Amino acid sequence: MDQNASAVTRPVVETGSMPPAPKNSNSMMDALFKNLTRTFAFFVFSLLAAIMASLVWGSKETLAEYGIAFLWTNEWDPVNNVYGAMVPIVGTLMTSLIALTIAVPVSFGIAMFLTELSPTWLRRPLGTAIEMLAAIPSIIYGMWGLFVFVPVFQKYIQPGMISTLGSLPLIGGFFSGPPFGIGIFTAGLILSIMIIPFIAAVMRDVFELVPALLKESAYGLGSSTWEVMWKVVLPFTKSGVIGGIMLGLGRALGETMAVTFVIGNAFRLPDSIFAPANSIASALANEFNEAGGMQKSALIELGLILFLITTVVLALSKVLLLRLSKTEGTKS
Repeated sequence: MDQNASAVTRPVVETGSMPPAPKNSNSMMDALFKNLTRTFAFFVFSLLAAIMASLVWGSKETLAEYGIAFLWTNEWDPVNNVYGAMVPIVGTLMTSLIALTIAVPVSFGIAMFLTELSPTWLRRPLGTAIEMLAAIPSIIYGMWGLFVFVPVFQKYIQPGMISTLGSLPLIGGFFSGPPFGIGIFTAGLILSIMIIPFIAAVMRDVFELVPALLKESAYGLGSSTWEVMWKVVLPFTKSGVIGGIMLGLGRALGETMAVTFVIGNAFRLPDSIFAPANSIASALANEFNEAGGMQKSALIELGLILFLITTVVLALSKVLLLRLSKTEGTKS
């Protein structure tokens, strides 16, 4: 009886009939996917290096002729073959600074209204309208600025600004000169209209990420809407806000067609913000098709300078964001 039970319960192992271990059929696909993604990542670095190298190679004539002095030479005379980048650099920086000065507070107000003050039924249509403004081609902004805004600004607005702001001490010189309508201020104003949708959309999105508990607690302590935005929402979202501002600055630095229409395209240092001037992008758009020899090399070096300016701006924004994140970690 015991022998039969033990015979029934004892497992029987057949070593010769076990199937072979299955092979991993996905290992080859995993390796292929890994190598493919690595290739894409290195392609980005290769593309940046290739663009940089091509710009340096294309501008080798002016680099050899002028060296670093090309940056502060303010002459641009294709007849006498004399070229300098000072005027386009100043025009690019001034128009971008004016654009940010106007666009940042307006974008903050739009984002604040959409997230805190707007009725529920108005938020979606207004947000859609802002996104549609971002999709308008830049040449449309330029044509509107030249044919609609410039005549009105020249006739009705600019004379009053010159007579009032131009008489102020210290800063009056920045608002002096004849009312041309076109110029640095007009280009900066059109640029601000173009970058407001980008900055406002980013600010709105990051403001919506603030936990409702934080804002409700501030309101419960008697804070006003402005105090909640300034002391609660902005500190919580400052990294995203700075990222949106840098996005707008990058768009302003490289904008071509809209600026070309309204900046005046004059190769001379401006003595006021109402004076016609030039930017790097507008200089490239106006002269590259007919350029050759030293002039073509000078234009390519202008492109190299614009590439370096945008790279430096991006690097500075990254450093600023890192410092802000470290400060937040120290405070917490």
